[in-house]
Amino acid sequence: MPDAALLRDSTQILLPEEALDGLREELEHRFTLTIRSEEEGVRIVGSPVEIKEASAYLSRNGVSIQ
Repeated sequence: MPDAALLRDSTQILLPEEALDGLREELEHRFTLTIRSEEEGVRIVGSPVEIKEASAYLSRNGVSIQ
């Protein structure tokens, strides 16, 4: 059985709310994602392919993905 943490990491990104300033609309337009605000920040959820491409997009736009 796959490691749940590994699966979670490949299907979601957790960022501070301000990390998406000026990027959220384009992110929602380009990719099939669910973006929701939570107590600890913004959670971006999608398929592993969408998350990988969204991570690359965010990185190119100066957002640090860990």
